[in-house]
Amino acid sequence: MDSDSAGALALLFGFLGAYLIFILVVIAVMVAAMWKMFEKAGQPGWAAIVPIYNYIILLRMVGKPEWWILLFLVPLLNIVIGILVYLELAKSFGKGTGFAIGLMFLGIVFFPILGFGDARYLGPGGGRPGVAVPAW
Repeated sequence: MDSDSAGALALLFGFLGAYLIFILVVIAVMVAAMWKMFEKAGQPGWAAIVPIYNYIILLRMVGKPEWWILLFLVPLLNIVIGILVYLELAKSFGKGTGFAIGLMFLGIVFFPILGFGDARYLGPGGGRPGVAVPAW
């Protein structure tokens, strides 16, 4: 191996290492933000790190039936359900449609705002009258 290919290989591994560190930081921030968000809603924070169960808790927080978890398994329908859940999540914290769009496209910024910011959990639908609160 000549020095040019060794240098290129070292550069490649350097970029991959930096990328891996970046991804791990993003994951840590998202887990911490969701943990705090769940605690604000009166749910166990550890549920944020348990696959599938975290979606069940999220559905409870927004006042949707737990069987909706099955709808996340249907291709294309899962996108629609995700949008509906994020819209209701934003409302549950007293935020609007613009914030829900932020949750969808810039979650790394907007989930920490919910978790670490001054947003308060108001209940499913933002505490609107007529929104059913599930009996957990």
